[in-house]
Amino acid sequence: QVQLVESGGGLVQAGGSLRLSCAASVRLFSINDVGWFRQAPGKERELVANILRSGYTSYADSVKGRFTISRDDAKNTMYLQMNSLKPEDTAVYYCRARIQGWTNYSDYWGQGTQVTVSS
Repeated sequence: QVQLVESGGGLVQAGGSLRLSCAASVRLFSINDVGWFRQAPGKERELVANILRSGYTSYADSVKGRFTISRDDAKNTMYLQMNSLKPEDTAVYYCRARIQGWTNYSDYWGQGTQVTVSS
């Protein structure tokens, strides 16, 4: 069982920055694929960014150039640095860890942290 705890959300003005953290209860090195998702009111949860153990990263088009995902396996923590925030970035942000099995996978989610960007 993997437990994930997010922190770092809050209220920020447009153009500001926040850094989200996600602490894992297991060795993060054991998890290849970790990522950040977000869900705005009335919308489906969407992928923001993910990072593999190799360091490979991918981002949603809407956040490219503004957000940076990283992981510190020694601290069992992943991060999402968010710069140049926009009101449309307002959402609950969740971290996710994907455990790959031989034929399927299991996803583990944090409880979410609210990010609100005022105009």
